[in-house]
Amino acid sequence: MPPGSDFADEQLTLRVDDVPLRIAAVRRDGERAPVVFLHGFGSTKEDYVDFVHRPEFAGRPFLAYDAPGCGGSEGDDAARISVPFLVRTAQAVLRRSGIERFHVVGHSLGGLTALLLAHQEPHRVLSFVDIEGNLTSEDCFLSRQIVTHPADDDKRFVDGLVERAHRSSEYASALYAASLRHKVRPRAVRGIFESMVDLSDHGDLLTKFLALPFPRMFMYGEQNASLPYLPELAANGVELAQVPHSGHWPMYSNPAWMWARIAAFHAHTDC
Repeated sequence: MPPGSDFADEQLTLRVDDVPLRIAAVRRDGERAPVVFLHGFGSTKEDYVDFVHRPEFAGRPFLAYDAPGCGGSEGDDAARISVPFLVRTAQAVLRRSGIERFHVVGHSLGGLTALLLAHQEPHRVLSFVDIEGNLTSEDCFLSRQIVTHPADDDKRFVDGLVERAHRSSEYASALYAASLRHKVRPRAVRGIFESMVDLSDHGDLLTKFLALPFPRMFMYGEQNASLPYLPELAANGVELAQVPHSGHWPMYSNPAWMWARIAAFHAHTDC
């Protein structure tokens, strides 16, 4: 039998924009700079708990938490959640956890949140692994459905989103769809998606990403190898990592490869 899990569960009581929040988190402490994980829309902190079981990360500190409106986190006003709100939540979680400098790994919505956090406070970030986080308008394949498939009811919209994801040809999309209703509050979806679309269309995200002054890796599934900005990333010093047998969710389709590639990146970023 494997040894017991080397991490602690936490409940953080915070207030962001005068909204009371109860944030469900997992963490492991240590002497080195921690790795902070920000999950994508419809996912949770549990996407990253295998970090503690990977020998490449033995003893390395980390923090992962459920964003407001997702997983085990609770808030009093889910309708006020947006990407900027999630950035301020990340800043509050880092303050409460006593984390000054850190490596960040963000997937999809979490990648976008991490990008804006790093843009605002680049001196705190040691490296950034961006797993298909939004950089241009092309990245809104889920969030733009708030525009292309409108519904007059939040739950009805989520039901349609689940059905479309269930039938998608993207690797692991049906697996993702199976738990989506249980991982995100319907009232949180509109604000998150509308702000994702607005930022992807008008936020100059690619320029912000290319300007970051620390090591960056952009990870993407082989199904998305045609993303138009990949050559520009490579030409500007961003390390590219194409995940075999994967689409938008490498943590579901090919987690062993994903973890090994993140470990290799951290091995040469003074982690």
